[in-house]
Amino acid sequence: MSKKVKNSSSFNQNEKLIRIAQIVGKWVGGGVEAVVMNYYRHIDRSKIQFDFICDEDSTNIPYEEIKNLGGRVIIVPPYQKVIKYHKALVKIFKENNYKIVHSHINTLSVFPLWAAKRAKVPIRIAHSHSTTNKKEWKKNLLKQILRPFSKVFANYYFACSEYAGRWLFGNKEFEKGNVYVLNNAIDIDKFKYNEKIRQEMRKELKIDDDTTVIGHIGRFVAQKNHTFLIDIFNEYHKINKNSILLLIGQGPLEEEIKAKVKNLNLDDFVRFLGQRNDANKLYQAMDIFLLPSLYEGLPVVGVEAQASGLLCILSSSMTKETKVLDSTVFVSLSDTPESWANVINKKFQRKDTTKILTDKGFNINSEAEKLESKYVKILGDIK
Repeated sequence: MSKKVKNSSSFNQNEKLIRIAQIVGKWVGGGVEAVVMNYYRHIDRSKIQFDFICDEDSTNIPYEEIKNLGGRVIIVPPYQKVIKYHKALVKIFKENNYKIVHSHINTLSVFPLWAAKRAKVPIRIAHSHSTTNKKEWKKNLLKQILRPFSKVFANYYFACSEYAGRWLFGNKEFEKGNVYVLNNAIDIDKFKYNEKIRQEMRKELKIDDDTTVIGHIGRFVAQKNHTFLIDIFNEYHKINKNSILLLIGQGPLEEEIKAKVKNLNLDDFVRFLGQRNDANKLYQAMDIFLLPSLYEGLPVVGVEAQASGLLCILSSSMTKETKVLDSTVFVSLSDTPESWANVINKKFQRKDTTKILTDKGFNINSEAEKLESKYVKILGDIK
């Protein structure tokens, strides 16, 4: 699908319909986009509709699905072109008379929310989806510079977890109850363990029944820590030769990681599957999910993997709210790859986790209703 809404032509809004501008920045098919789409698919779209404001260098935007659900994709210059970006957003916000602008680009939300303030949008939501780590100091420098401005133009604060909320908006705001935690909920039925799908996917991927499959889903960027992930798998493969690693995703560091795999003579045991739209099925083929990220807000892939009943080994650098199942293990990034490999080697029995995830607030059906109510409530605050 190649059609793009490149202008900001206004439309006649049904007075009863709440149309919300969702600022997603550069759409690359990552976790934040997945979260917003999960909510969009399950919210009552006869009452609430989303328009997705995306940077022009985006990839993987699901134009057809968004159109079929009643939404729009509006393309704008990237935020790096500050003046063009600002002017385009002000124009879009004014012409479409949005009452709510919901920004999902963390510390960068200061830019679209500044435009929303200038366009006199009454409800301006800054949503924290992430945190930071000292190893990405160059990237962190911009985050730390912009972080104090996170509340300047926003008048409502959302976060995917307590940790992410405290990091961006501060302990004081969180403790005063001014940060609304919206879980990275998923369609649990889509991800729950299914032995039939497991067998089908293993057959498609040419994986034997007795092979141990470690999986990872994430962009090839520094945050996801693929270099360390390969070191962990290298150590585990010494323990269990009948094992493979599935890497799902794409990104700027992919070739660097492929070179590392080659140097370690792991070519036959590490598979690069690229960007996929069938992650729910790929989880079924796995036995263990490995996520040694430098930092996360609350990774949606971690929730999905637990919904699939997988043994999940996560870095302790992410929010503890990511641990939904008792079986999920946090390991420090300061521990050796050998230590991680020994944790992976533990015995584990896979099971249906639907009830546990629902009880802990990760079922999109109930969480979408909460978001809908929240939008309606805050809209009522300005009337």
